[in-house]
Amino acid sequence: MKIFCIGRNYAEHAKELGNAVPDEPVIFIKPKTALLQGSAPFYYPQFSNELNYEAELVLHICKNGKYISTRNAAKYYNNITVGIDFTARDIQNQLKEKGLPWEKAKAWDNSACIGKWKDINTVTKPINFSLNLNGTQVQKGTSADMIFSFDKIISHISEYFSLNIGDLVFTGTPAGVGECVVADLLTGFLEDEKVFEIEVK
Repeated sequence: MKIFCIGRNYAEHAKELGNAVPDEPVIFIKPKTALLQGSAPFYYPQFSNELNYEAELVLHICKNGKYISTRNAAKYYNNITVGIDFTARDIQNQLKEKGLPWEKAKAWDNSACIGKWKDINTVTKPINFSLNLNGTQVQKGTSADMIFSFDKIISHISEYFSLNIGDLVFTGTPAGVGECVVADLLTGFLEDEKVFEIEVK
């Protein structure tokens, strides 16, 4: 199982971090050990002093494929949920300043959480999602604002990497990313349905 992540897929998020809006999907990968399992607790990483949440729509790959056309891409994912790509922002900024890869800031154990899956064919399009921090909404997004659609993302990833059943695709975060601390409660919503709740320990 692989976890593909798309960076800078919402123009307003790229701007809030001072990044250029990309002309093709920005891909990075988390290992399977990055996935927070079931009801396992989420612990604030010891190596960071600036942990950020990034809520995203997440696709579940249901078919093996390579060199997938945009036209056929929808056949390769069947379920959707909301997840968090946790980011050690201080570590990421240090790495970016040195021109180094982001893995230490993005891909540590349990740095990705996902919520309850929904059949994508049962979800109203465009797909809306949100994240609450301690009961207050901090992020709100819609698939209509994505720079690259689900199908373009799947097609682009498959040019470089084989997609396999069970792989996950984090499709990018909207504006509103921010810091979380120990004892914070993060709640993710797909439309109006709560799909996960995580306490930072």
